[in-house]
Amino acid sequence: MLILIAGPYRSGTNDNPELMRRNLAKLEAAALPLFRLGHIPMIGEWVALPLLQIAGSKRPGDKAYEEILYPVAHRLLAKCDAVLRLEGASQGADEDVRIATERGLKVYYRLEDVPAA
Repeated sequence: MLILIAGPYRSGTNDNPELMRRNLAKLEAAALPLFRLGHIPMIGEWVALPLLQIAGSKRPGDKAYEEILYPVAHRLLAKCDAVLRLEGASQGADEDVRIATERGLKVYYRLEDVPAA
């Protein structure tokens, strides 16, 4: 399965770049275990962050950020088979789960619940 890993990225950081990097590291920590289970892990920021740089985004919440960050995840969800929702408050991740549920995708809340391929 192609599994979108969803969880806090910007939430709770006050736009502090170091805290955002830490949140990304938490998302990425789930990627290798998913891969080892036989799946392809995906994190929206892996696609969005390079696009933001190319688009000239200067800070979270600016025009390019709003144009790209969340829409990337929503477009990815059209290709994904499931979502792994990591813990932590995140409106964006909650929206990913809402969209996934509407599309009939499986949503996992613990890595341990994701079956091996």
